[in-house]
Amino acid sequence: MKHEFAYEEAQRHLKQRNRFAALAAVLGLTAVLAVGAAATRDETVVLVPITSERIALGSGGIEAHYLELVTRDTALMLLNRAPESLDYWMEQILKVADPAARGHLKSELVKIVDEQRGSDISQAFVIATMRVDTEALTSTFTGTLKTFVGAEVIASQERSFEFTWNRRGLSLGLSGFRQLPNANEEEDL
Repeated sequence: MKHEFAYEEAQRHLKQRNRFAALAAVLGLTAVLAVGAAATRDETVVLVPITSERIALGSGGIEAHYLELVTRDTALMLLNRAPESLDYWMEQILKVADPAARGHLKSELVKIVDEQRGSDISQAFVIATMRVDTEALTSTFTGTLKTFVGAEVIASQERSFEFTWNRRGLSLGLSGFRQLPNANEEEDL
């Protein structure tokens, strides 16, 4: 009788062990599938609206329309400046800068701030054309750059500029900018 009881008890423990083993296998398979799905899933971030349309940046690449909007806003911020707002101006540009380029960009911006601080010289830029390259992460734009002393326009010239961008994960940062030379001159911004 003890033998039968021990046999039944052993069978019950064996069935219980088999159920736990099956449950562990199902949970392990579920965990592997979840990790695989998370690793291969495109990540998407919904961006703060800078336009009336909804734009999302995915892990697959930068959309040309998004790069154009970011270029537009950064260009207008960078090229429209007055002596009264230079500190804020520089701070805002550094916020969109790529972390690796922040030091270099800051040194360039400090030169501009030192030149313009204490003067009555302001400038305004109106974009006329823009071209973006999502593969090289560059954007080129042309427009009219007006220079003012007080309220008087002292110069109005067509200028072209180029931004270079760097992508880190899902964030896009300005890594460089330069003024493109006109036919008769070569000058960096």
